[in-house]
Amino acid sequence: MKVLLKADVEGLGNKGTVCDVADGYARNFLIPKGFAIQATRGVVKQAADMARAREAAEAREIAAAEEIASQLSGKSFSIPMKVGDGGKLFGSVGPHDIARAIEEQASVEIDRKQIGLEHPVKELGSLKVPVKLHSTVTAEISVEVISA
Repeated sequence: MKVLLKADVEGLGNKGTVCDVADGYARNFLIPKGFAIQATRGVVKQAADMARAREAAEAREIAAAEEIASQLSGKSFSIPMKVGDGGKLFGSVGPHDIARAIEEQASVEIDRKQIGLEHPVKELGSLKVPVKLHSTVTAEISVEVISA
């Protein structure tokens, strides 16, 4: 029996996949549990249309992320901080501060979770920071912490 998966099923396929399974497996497990529906021509066509729409949306997201990456790549962002003795900062520079600096200096809104800063910066200086804009698109920026 051909079924269209409504959810990811381990060992069988992902959501939206049309699979050929044993009749008993479909009737007694997949369909009653809501993991699949019987694949008719209309259902298969509808699933194909939804898959095309998903792919188009994914392509638009990647294109938007690449555009933002081209705006950010290689740019340097300065963050002024109060400094104590020996170049130590009062506080630290974290992803939130970097996201705010990007928004102020480049007019690009970035979520702090997209910034790949391993540890908060506690000293003056510059460093390279990756910004993950999409699962396949990453931009590398330079962040310079200066004294205010």
